[in-house]
Amino acid sequence: MRMRLCRWIASFWFFCFISTPTLAANHSDVLLLGQVAEPQSLDPQVATSANDSRILVNIYEGLVRNADGTLTLEPALAKSWSVSDDGLTYTFHLRENIKFHDGSAFDAQAVKFTFDRMLDSQHPYYHTGPFPLSFFFSAIDKITTPDNLTVVFTLKEPFAPFLSNLATPAGLIVSPAAVKQYDKDFSRHPSGTGPFKFDEWTANQRVVVSANEQYWDGKPHLKNVVFRPITDANTRVAEMLSGGIDAMVEVPADNVPLFIKDERFKVYEAVGPHVWYVMLNASQPPFDDVRVRQAVNYAVNKQNIVKYILQDSAGVAEGPIPSAFDWAFDQETEAYPYDPEKARQLIAEAGAQGQKIVFYVTEGGSGMLDPIPMATAIQADLKAVGLSVEIQTFEWNTYLSKVNSGLQQAHMAEMAWMTNDPDTLPFLTLHSASWPDKGGFNSGYYSNQQLDRLLDKARVTNDLEERAQLYKQVQKIVHRDAPWLFVANWKQNAVANEHVKHFKLQPNFNLLLKDVRKD
Repeated sequence: MRMRLCRWIASFWFFCFISTPTLAANHSDVLLLGQVAEPQSLDPQVATSANDSRILVNIYEGLVRNADGTLTLEPALAKSWSVSDDGLTYTFHLRENIKFHDGSAFDAQAVKFTFDRMLDSQHPYYHTGPFPLSFFFSAIDKITTPDNLTVVFTLKEPFAPFLSNLATPAGLIVSPAAVKQYDKDFSRHPSGTGPFKFDEWTANQRVVVSANEQYWDGKPHLKNVVFRPITDANTRVAEMLSGGIDAMVEVPADNVPLFIKDERFKVYEAVGPHVWYVMLNASQPPFDDVRVRQAVNYAVNKQNIVKYILQDSAGVAEGPIPSAFDWAFDQETEAYPYDPEKARQLIAEAGAQGQKIVFYVTEGGSGMLDPIPMATAIQADLKAVGLSVEIQTFEWNTYLSKVNSGLQQAHMAEMAWMTNDPDTLPFLTLHSASWPDKGGFNSGYYSNQQLDRLLDKARVTNDLEERAQLYKQVQKIVHRDAPWLFVANWKQNAVANEHVKHFKLQPNFNLLLKDVRKD
């Protein structure tokens, strides 16, 4: 497939493809999917973004998975499991006669290899990382394999999110043979047990996967799926309208009505646990002062961002735990109201008038909604209360590398997370043990020992009601301390043309394409 850039009428740009017949958009066995960015990695233990996960979950599988359309867990590569009464021992019984795409056998040793690789610094393939989400499995003390079809995880202490974390992309099982063959290049030669096998990754053009004819849970209907990175939202829309792609994720809010009115397309929407926020660097002025952090939350008109920029495709965020986790969400914690006068008062009290702020902004990325217009609105609102904001914009993967390493040169940075447990986001981004130099994503260097204790306790508490009360206290503390500018909870969306059938969105923001077909 060759790509050339074509000039269209009225200076409107779109991508034209000269395709082989097997990968043409009008071929009934091929799905062309518009993604929001180039993948970062196709190694599931290395990747961190939903953009990558949408590919990964179709190549790999975990021991457990979220059932279709829910966050409820069901068997995957493990046909059953049991948990000891003390919550320390998880025993998994594996499916038989399953092979990785490279032909090697899936067994208990492959499971042990997958987790040892990211948790044991002495493992011979630990250097194929880094593994930024290994935090998910830090409670593991040891992994034993009584036989080829049994895996036993022994934990250091009870860890309530353990099973749900196994269902995340970080818990997907990799082929030891492929890791050994490709070493640090494994991310470019992925091998799993999933419904689709990796074929090709052409940088900034496409990732191609093909049907796994021997898939244990029924072979896919599609012959190929082509994931195309189209970072510019307007270009994705143009490609969708012109038939260059069959489906696209993260439809710009102002284009949703266009697709709803056109009978050639179907728009898909689903509510999931998503938070869009701006992290504030609490390690340096002015955001080392809680009054200025609170002032930012009063200064920004989140309602206008949600209504006019996001076209009501999101709701205003109250804190780090979205309402999609209804059992853990604190109903008493309300979003900061828009009150610029209160913001000016707090800034004056802190002596921060005229402070110059560096604001890292991404051009786009998974879950990032409309990041540049949102940043521009935030910049204007902060200027109105006396803070001078300089926006610095970066391509998504460059952005991640700058932000995830810590805000050394910036005061603010946009971020979005989609999670499947209320533990994940606050622990990995707000706990003191999650500062970047400790392997976490607390890039704003926020620290509160009371919060740390609550998060630690919630992790070892298996009683759901007790966990819920702990997370509600977490919500209150984080709301008060305001380490972030809390902005939006997104209702994810996608659009597909009329020929695509059985396409759906999942509440964990993944795309499961095994049952998708085209007529």
